Amino acid sequence: MNNMLEAYLPALIFLGLGVIMGVVPIILGAILGPRKPDKEKLSAYECGFEPFEDTRMPFDVRFYLVAILFIIFDLETAFLLPWAVVLRKIGWFGFCGMAIFLAVLVVGFIYEWKKGALEWE
Repeated sequence: MNNMLEAYLPALIFLGLGVIMGVVPIILGAILGPRKPDKEKLSAYECGFEPFEDTRMPFDVRFYLVAILFIIFDLETAFLLPWAVVLRKIGWFGFCGMAIFLAVLVVGFIYEWKKGALEWE
């Protein structure tokens, strides 16, 4: 039993610290944070439109474009982490594969930039 506790003790400490570091700031913010609500702070805000207008109001395409660009570059970082973990095992082949992947994404980003898709006017 003692040997099993020694094996799981680091994981339990890590879990406990994670819970503490996640919960304590929320509690401190609720206790110490300023409470000055006004009409604007309490109103719902989503997608740049007033929340109480006609529900059939068309959405601007720029919202969808920004969302798609965010997903693309978020996926890029999601692929980078596992790649970095196994980089020594996959060697130069994996490095070149990721370099090509990143180059394609950079070319896409430059294309979107030049087309003005990132401008918000």
